[in-house]
Amino acid sequence: MTILENQSELLDRLEAMSPEEMLTWAHTNHGDRAGIITSFQDTGTVMVDMSRRCAPGLRVITIDTLRLHPETYELMDAIEKRYGITVERFQPDPERLQKMVAQHGEFLFFDSKPKQEFCCKIRKVEPNERALASLDVWITGLRRDQSAARKVTPRASWIDRNGRALLKLAPLADWSEEQVRQYVKKHDLPYNTLYDKGYSSIGCVICSTPTLPLEDKRAGRWRWFNHTGEGDKECGIHIGGSGI
Repeated sequence: MTILENQSELLDRLEAMSPEEMLTWAHTNHGDRAGIITSFQDTGTVMVDMSRRCAPGLRVITIDTLRLHPETYELMDAIEKRYGITVERFQPDPERLQKMVAQHGEFLFFDSKPKQEFCCKIRKVEPNERALASLDVWITGLRRDQSAARKVTPRASWIDRNGRALLKLAPLADWSEEQVRQYVKKHDLPYNTLYDKGYSSIGCVICSTPTLPLEDKRAGRWRWFNHTGEGDKECGIHIGGSGI
């Protein structure tokens, strides 16, 4: 059997697993080279709770852009206290960040789509790449119902990162928003209180805002681009930002 056949067979096995089985498999087979990277929206919080039950040593990682909402930092602290863990926080390179702000200003993301992507590249994508360099299995909170661009999200896939094959898992890809909410309620999990204020997708301050009932779940992200037709509402972590 070829390597590609082995890889394809593994994906089939993983796709058939429950979320708990997938998390257990990742930790059992890859140890510290597997980790949940979460922005501490509800899907990530659910996975952290599941992992404490079935794979208690699994790493929990976040990308701290240094511009997150106070409510998000408060939730991180609550998660650490509840589970007795330390969330690994990857932050932007200070020199790269200082240079970007000096050249383009702190609020460059208002200027154009390329500058928004560049800001995300410095604050999110590059720290995420450093986190991924320490992993062989990347566990993410993507769900198919989050946006049109994510409707075909596989629960397990191989991706290329700088010439290296990385296994990307989305254990809750086929869950609905209601399933996630019910899990949070059933297990009385701490959650980001921005949800109570109308947010449906939570990222950086200013770049994520509340949404109206009939709006797309990611309409609150970079709201000033809603009527420009300038591509998907993504920061680049999952699709690759262009930068400038």
